[in-house]
Amino acid sequence: MANATEGSDSVAHRLLTTELLQSVRLNALLFCDPVEYIYNPLEYAYDVHSDFVHKFCTSTKKILFLGMNPGPWGMSQTGVPFGEVKIVREWLRISGHVGRPQKEHPSRQVLGLECKRSEVSGRKFWGLFQKLCGDPDTFFQHAFVYNYCPLAFMTNSGKNITPAELKASDRRSVNNICDEALRDVLLLLQVEVIVAIGKFAETRANLAVAGTELQTKIKIGSIPHPSPRNFSSKNWPEETIKRLQELDILTMLSSNTNIVPMKQTW
Repeated sequence: MANATEGSDSVAHRLLTTELLQSVRLNALLFCDPVEYIYNPLEYAYDVHSDFVHKFCTSTKKILFLGMNPGPWGMSQTGVPFGEVKIVREWLRISGHVGRPQKEHPSRQVLGLECKRSEVSGRKFWGLFQKLCGDPDTFFQHAFVYNYCPLAFMTNSGKNITPAELKASDRRSVNNICDEALRDVLLLLQVEVIVAIGKFAETRANLAVAGTELQTKIKIGSIPHPSPRNFSSKNWPEETIKRLQELDILTMLSSNTNIVPMKQTW
């Protein structure tokens, strides 16, 4: 187990409690058009998510990778941030029961760890650290991965709606809840560096800590989002390694002290 310490289970328990409170508060919101479908994997994939947290978040973490929200073929299926199914099963070795959302779009069915679709973003994100770290414990010794918002939003046609694309009133309500949860997570894990995955996460991280004691204690950097919709993702591994080197954290995330730039092979 990664970096376990005495009383470490309380860290996992407190993180899950924070996430579940966030989930309950978000579930109480009523969303405007065009939001028609809302998936909350913290509910229907809680078993897998809980296994992930209890296995890899048993202590404080210097580094927090901050994502945006679940993708349809990643966390929406597995309950793990950027949780591409094969990576979750075979590298992270996470298991558990996955149920179904209360209201499910026919073209975005949740099949859990039996899903045959592969999320490109998750495959690229975890694929890079699989190569850098060799085994998950090397990554999770100092780092954890957390999504700013645990909900996935879709239109009537099944088209994804990002948190940034919500109507202004909905966006404010979501941001207020998620900002508070993020601050609680940062304090709990005693995070020193936030690595925002994409511009949205970077913006929310800066706004969440602004005017608080965390602002002077935490360094905030970013890496490009690995989504194929992001034009800068073409050289994503090389650019990400460069950013991690600039943040002076790459050696904490790698089992290889002689790191050379990698060519994208996925």
